[in-house]
Amino acid sequence: MSDIAKSAHYFLGLDGGGTGCRARIEDADGTVLGQGLSGPATTRLGIEQAWASITRAFDAAIEEAGLSAADIRHIHAGVGLAGISRKGALAALRAIEHPFASIDFVSDGEGACLGAHSGRDGAIVIAGTGSIGLGLVEGRQLRVGGYGFPISDEGSGAYLGLKAVQLALRAHDGREQKTALLAEIMQRFQNDPAEAVAWMDRASATDYAALAPMVLRHADQGDSVARRIVQNAAGHIDTLVRTLFEKGAPRVCLLGGLASPLEPWLAPDVRRSLKPIDGDAVSGAIILARRAICQH
Repeated sequence: MSDIAKSAHYFLGLDGGGTGCRARIEDADGTVLGQGLSGPATTRLGIEQAWASITRAFDAAIEEAGLSAADIRHIHAGVGLAGISRKGALAALRAIEHPFASIDFVSDGEGACLGAHSGRDGAIVIAGTGSIGLGLVEGRQLRVGGYGFPISDEGSGAYLGLKAVQLALRAHDGREQKTALLAEIMQRFQNDPAEAVAWMDRASATDYAALAPMVLRHADQGDSVARRIVQNAAGHIDTLVRTLFEKGAPRVCLLGGLASPLEPWLAPDVRRSLKPIDGDAVSGAIILARRAICQH
């Protein structure tokens, strides 16, 4: 291998979330050399399990890229990870031995924000199972909402599901008009409020969010209650977007699983103000990895 090849840098980006972990390796020119996928990587599962998932994803990417052990020492890694703000998580991750030239960690949201705006100042609103507004402006971190379901995460998939179940129970006992949506929700519980209560005792945000597609389908079909729920959810997303602009964000992107279905329900001024993302959360992690070179 020539001296030039030896001094080459590689950049590894990882995005670890509650559903899975994605890895991508690029060379200095930004050419993708390899990619990898693995299972959930969030500190909620424990640092060891999160790191094991990260390792499986980057091993697969390194293998696809065909990099040697010598090459691996020239990799700069960036990791966006869900749940990094948990007490002690960052210190524990930084203490783990790794084979790379450098490694840096940020939250999965910050990674997505870096990718959305190519590392420039800007903000994102994520509308998925949960919801949050995040931004980076002149070195300041912006945050709006996203404190977790059920106390926060307004306008999210979990929020849509919760409202639907609440209103279905009200309709069951005569406090709300019965509609097709509410009838379908109650059928899930054999039309028995006790079944709904038993489900609630075990249900997670993900379980509530699983009802969101049903709510959106009925809203599109004109169901009055479904429309009200979706309009209220969109109103919460409008507020997240407007608040980020008020806090100084020069641009805002909407992303997450609910971004497309909710966009038609947003206020016209909010829809006009949104910009498409430049890149994904893995792109953001690669931007983080490239900054290690700039700092040397």
